[in-house]
Amino acid sequence: MHRRIAVKLLDLVTEQAARLKEAGVSFGHGTGNAFDEAAWLVLWSLGRDLDALEDHAQDEVAAAALDKARALVGRRIESRVPAAYLTREAWLQNVPFDVDERTIVPRSYIAELLADGEGTGRLDAWLTDRTRRVLDLCTGNGSLAVICAMAYPEMTIDASDVSADALAVARRNVERHGLAGRITLIESDLYARVHGPYDLILCNPPYVTDQSLAALPAEYRAEPRLALAGGADGMDLVRPIVAHAAAHLSPDGVLVLEVGHERASFERAFPRLEVAWLETSGGDDCVLVATREALAALGAKPR
Repeated sequence: MHRRIAVKLLDLVTEQAARLKEAGVSFGHGTGNAFDEAAWLVLWSLGRDLDALEDHAQDEVAAAALDKARALVGRRIESRVPAAYLTREAWLQNVPFDVDERTIVPRSYIAELLADGEGTGRLDAWLTDRTRRVLDLCTGNGSLAVICAMAYPEMTIDASDVSADALAVARRNVERHGLAGRITLIESDLYARVHGPYDLILCNPPYVTDQSLAALPAEYRAEPRLALAGGADGMDLVRPIVAHAAAHLSPDGVLVLEVGHERASFERAFPRLEVAWLETSGGDDCVLVATREALAALGAKPR
């Protein structure tokens, strides 16, 4: 009879990280490396909290649990889909969200600007004591709307998206966090069915260029193309969002817009628009803020 060799939790995570690394999977949907991804998958498969590794690193893992964890990592390697689509959950700024293939996995630099909340948030300098009504445009699974509502309890949020499928997922997240009384979900093609004026518009739109989209790893291609594709220069959705923002903002209102690393494309599209670029973990070229005054002064349509 062969005696089973005991496997500790840390050793299991390390073993699965090696599998992920050897398989050449791509990261970026909540984790940035093989070890963190392995820890997420292993802990989730064992029903453990995602921060349990440090305190339970030397715990022995039962044989059945070993098989379950290894099988889940195997699915990740074979399917080449984001881990969140396997676990049906993702975290943004330490807040859990339901997610599935109907939406992209939540990730936004705007979230970190909101997360500190009233009085300490990096957006506070752009808000006033009258900031109450918020529009989360292109809400996806509703994560920015939820984080905004948590950070600023006096605000109410309209969260809109053109995708009914995405809004179905957003509804689960609004209900999960008990925010149905403060977040209204709206199916709308950009501003078509929203009703301002808003004091703050948040928007993380599709901005991936055609060239970048064609080169994306399989994990990104598993996400809805509608939520990623921004056209030849990434600005196809950004142009109408910016051009019509002033009409939906209150006099002191501001637009907070994420453009990834497409600052150069944005500045070519809007050479006369005065904006401020906000510092994020991705650098100072990912998120901009524009006042209603600056947006109204833009006047003519962008190039």
